[in-house]
Amino acid sequence: MAKIKLGLEKKLKLGNLEAKRDWGHAREYVKAMWIMLQQDEADDYVIATGETHSIREFLEIAFSHVGLDYREHVEIDPILYRPSEVHLLQGDASKAMKKIGWKYHITFKQLVEEMVDADMEPYKSKA
Repeated sequence: MAKIKLGLEKKLKLGNLEAKRDWGHAREYVKAMWIMLQQDEADDYVIATGETHSIREFLEIAFSHVGLDYREHVEIDPILYRPSEVHLLQGDASKAMKKIGWKYHITFKQLVEEMVDADMEPYKSKA
């Protein structure tokens, strides 16, 4: 996306834009791991946001964050569809919330915008 914004590339080829994922920030997940390690007894936990967003939603936020419309730059390529696509991946972190008090705090929009900013960072001097 950064290369498209800077005119270095014109298109981004993707497969299924309707696949939904439970997108989460590594910083939040590392906090969860640290909290787990502080417990007296080891246990298994699902660490997730508990909400899903499509690839399309991701693109809408990412491209609009830099003033672009993803529909002008994303090309659907059927070759990139996964043959055994799982259309919905969503975690349930209720056990982690109840037993160790962990809760996810970053919004999907904040996550995407932070990813875009990181993608743009190497090009700041060229922009």
